[in-house]
Amino acid sequence: WPSSELLVGCDPGTLAAMEDTNWPRASAWLARADDSARIQVVGVPSALASISASRADLTPGALRSQLGRYSTFDSERAIDFGSVTVADLGDWPVSELAPAEMIPVVEGLAKSLPPSSLRLFIGGDNAITRPLVRALGELTGTGVITFDAHHDVRNLMNGPSNGTPIRGLIEDGLPGANVAQVGIHSFSNSAEYRAYCDRLGISITTMADIDVVGISDATINALQALQVDRIHADFDIDVLDRSAAPGCPGSRPGGMTVRQLATAARIVAADPRVCSIDFVEVDPERDVAGLTMDALATVFLAAVTGMAERGSR
Repeated sequence: WPSSELLVGCDPGTLAAMEDTNWPRASAWLARADDSARIQVVGVPSALASISASRADLTPGALRSQLGRYSTFDSERAIDFGSVTVADLGDWPVSELAPAEMIPVVEGLAKSLPPSSLRLFIGGDNAITRPLVRALGELTGTGVITFDAHHDVRNLMNGPSNGTPIRGLIEDGLPGANVAQVGIHSFSNSAEYRAYCDRLGISITTMADIDVVGISDATINALQALQVDRIHADFDIDVLDRSAAPGCPGSRPGGMTVRQLATAARIVAADPRVCSIDFVEVDPERDVAGLTMDALATVFLAAVTGMAERGSR
């Protein structure tokens, strides 16, 4: 099986000849377009809501390409997710929409999707989280778990942005007790916004907490704190340490390892209440040596493994 670097510029006939049928690629799995798929994948290339200028709109296509470097077999879990049915529904046309326009469009498109067990949304910036959660239905029965360096509860007086999805959902009627945040960093938030979260009863797990209890228990505890019927998970890749995510404008030193975030993604996707997940805040143009895209691919595939584990229990 050749490395992806050796495949650049090869014609389709050469590629077919070089493929190893005993080494199925994750990219080929995603391209299958199964009927009645258990997993739906959608690109949501919003980038105009970013506080820091970003080309996060390029990420859905970049991730699909990156998956050619990966197989469908999780060796550590002894799970091959290749039998899980999947449909890649392409990218929604939202990259040119201003944030205030994007939110109702994404909500409407999400509501129109056919049924599936799990929907994986590839952002795009974090502003897509608000409409994706609203699309799930009545907010008092909906929970949100975030893996993020930030609280994302900035004031909305200047309109929606990638720093406001949780504040926006609270103002839409989501109870604070229905939000669990994991991976909050030092020096990435303000005292005022932390106090806002505390007043509303938002569950907060900091990186220091994870150091004590470990990522598995931290994730399980956060899920158990959500006494709801359905859950949306928001994976903001800037929760990773800066060294692992140079392509995330908001990443800082002291964040999670890729291994920790992948573990969290697997645990989250294995919970049958989790019906949708977004992966956001990666700018491929800022990446260094493919580090961030590899991290995103690893976390994305860990979620697919989690979905496969649902069927094995």
